[in-house]
Amino acid sequence: MQVYETKLLGGITRTKEFERKKLASFAVNVGTKCGHDCLYCSTGALLRMHRSFVEVGQSPFDHGYAIVDPSTPERVSVDARRIRHRGVVQLCTTVDAWAPEAQAHQLGRRCLEAILSEPGWSVRILTKSASVVADYDLVARYRDRVLVALSITGTGENEALLRVIEPNASTITERISAMARARALGLRTFGMFCPLIPGVADTPEHVDQLINLAAGWCAEEVFVEPVNPRGPGLRLAQEALERHGYHEQARAIQAVRQRRTWSAYVVRLLKHVQRSMRRHLEISRLRFLLYPSGLTPEDAQLIRGDDSGVVWLDKPERRELAD
Repeated sequence: MQVYETKLLGGITRTKEFERKKLASFAVNVGTKCGHDCLYCSTGALLRMHRSFVEVGQSPFDHGYAIVDPSTPERVSVDARRIRHRGVVQLCTTVDAWAPEAQAHQLGRRCLEAILSEPGWSVRILTKSASVVADYDLVARYRDRVLVALSITGTGENEALLRVIEPNASTITERISAMARARALGLRTFGMFCPLIPGVADTPEHVDQLINLAAGWCAEEVFVEPVNPRGPGLRLAQEALERHGYHEQARAIQAVRQRRTWSAYVVRLLKHVQRSMRRHLEISRLRFLLYPSGLTPEDAQLIRGDDSGVVWLDKPERRELAD
């Protein structure tokens, strides 16, 4: 993994998009390219025009490198004192503050300390790294103001498969163990099952296992999201799975690169999630994040017939998937 260091401008920034997602009003990001290197990640498409990629001479869609800013905690500290109207900060929204390149500078812990040292702030931690457990002592000190989640993208039975498309993230078993540890320490938790990829973790059985885990953690909210088809991520994930012999799963991913099949997958996934939430938790805790522009009109109407837990994020006419 080639690690580049760059200087960013922001510390704590407003995030209207994550406010709409009911996750946070503010964001902290410690870089522009995450070393977990998940093949399906859509961050490259979101940040493709960022100057940091030009500075390091890399494409935002390439893999094998990370871009991090070790000085982020200093700006976060300034903003934590400066901003008067405070709220929930998500750490992070586009990269991971506990990814290897960030962990080398303890950016997750240092940003967390900078935010929580000022009153009025709360933090939502989201990571795919079980190394966050080392910072649970700090979280426990401010337990009323911090929510913890490790992004769980599948069940233990698909751990080897997920290592192909999430090569540098902690294993699913490690992430689940870290969430269990948070619960054992009495920390506040939320569930984050994003994305649930077709052929990997979208069956009724997989979904039920995951929601049952969230119930065991006493998750205050459960966020679920279909895989984002934006950018080359799905193609890269498909090709990697094919190379490693996961042909059935690769075909399932290839199928949802088409609009109609993606739309049908979303309908099925939502129904599975709603059913499991009603079985294991209150449906009011569900936050199914959905950009409806990729849905067919028929499927959009079908979902609106029972959209319990759905967070509608866009108007259908704003974006279109390629047919």
